[in-house]
Amino acid sequence: MENAISIRGVSKSFHEKQVLKEISIEIQKGEVFGLLGPSGAGKTTLIKLITGQLKADRGEIRVLGLPVTERAKIYSQMGAMLDDSGVYERLSCYDNLKLFTDIHGIPKSRIREVLRQVGLDGEGRTAASSLSKGMRQRLIFARAILQEPKLLFMDEPTGALDPAMTAEIHGLIREQKEKGATIFLTTHNMEEAAKLCDHIALIHQGKIVEYGEPDALCRKYNELNQIQILFKNGEMMTLPNSPEAADTISSSFRQGEVESIHSTEPDLETVFMKLTGRSLVKG
Repeated sequence: MENAISIRGVSKSFHEKQVLKEISIEIQKGEVFGLLGPSGAGKTTLIKLITGQLKADRGEIRVLGLPVTERAKIYSQMGAMLDDSGVYERLSCYDNLKLFTDIHGIPKSRIREVLRQVGLDGEGRTAASSLSKGMRQRLIFARAILQEPKLLFMDEPTGALDPAMTAEIHGLIREQKEKGATIFLTTHNMEEAAKLCDHIALIHQGKIVEYGEPDALCRKYNELNQIQILFKNGEMMTLPNSPEAADTISSSFRQGEVESIHSTEPDLETVFMKLTGRSLVKG
């Protein structure tokens, strides 16, 4: 399958501090790719390199088959939902999008269409300053998909949203994938990455420490799988999922000591901690 983004040997430093170190990633067209790591790991910097907002010190980046320096051609085919949203607070939802259509030559008929797609069709006249956090995120999403992009960048799109609104944003992301868009998602939410992404890369201190399908990565580190036993006397025992543990469990069952038993499968948070010694969320 053809790549939407190709990153080869990319490094970036700020004031002698190296924030990205020899990054190499291939992202296929039509997939949701997740860059997963804690705050300060280099996620936003990498997006800015890919979108041409920053220049790499070393390495090569190609986007939609074009060198990253071809910004005008790339921008005509991409959308972005980034932290610096650029929403004009005094303008209505409709006028925020109209400003974008005027700049990029997009038919104004798209405004009503995308407002309906993101569930803001009744809020066209509402000022952006009056929107809730979730509605504001939907407005930013609407702007990102106005030109029906082939490539969509999303930097922590559900940060600080409640579970219901997070689920709505996830639904919108899936709709864009179904339409054939490639989605580059950054997050420190391992559950979000597992739900949405076809492939992920784990980034720590500017380095890619692991790459693959979410489920495959969890299976790869299956030695982290554990068995938890609750005994009838209230005591809890945690054992590795191994033949030796099976013998212990069997013996406990025969003696009638076991109240309950369940296994804990490794998740992306566990895998990240195994690789780096730290949590995705906390330093």
